[in-house]
Amino acid sequence: VQLVESGGGLVQAGGSLRLSCAVSGNTFSDYTMGWFRQAPGKEREFVAAINWIDDMTTYADSVKGRFTISGDNAKNTVSLQMNSLKPDDTAVYYCAVDSVAKFRVVKVSATPRSYDYWGQGTQVTVSS
Repeated sequence: VQLVESGGGLVQAGGSLRLSCAVSGNTFSDYTMGWFRQAPGKEREFVAAINWIDDMTTYADSVKGRFTISGDNAKNTVSLQMNSLKPDDTAVYYCAVDSVAKFRVVKVSATPRSYDYWGQGTQVTVSS
């Protein structure tokens, strides 16, 4: 299974970026895709997740109202539209797959250890 992120870059505060993640080689169904981020010296933190089967999304409080996760289950892609970016959003952003989400009570997990496949990450830098 391979996850490839794209769309990172440098943007001024208040600007927007759209990240994309393509998944290939997967054969599992009813999975959840999530976005996480990690800033220098900090732990990896949850950003957003989506499960198409249950039509569920969830967001970290810090990005609610500014970020939108969407995707195409048939194409195995997920995107993260990031608006009103702040310098605190600067981090490496990772997409991830929870391939066993269908066995969870809540399919959209915010816990990194729930996800078993990860991309290499894409850098997002927001200047003030």
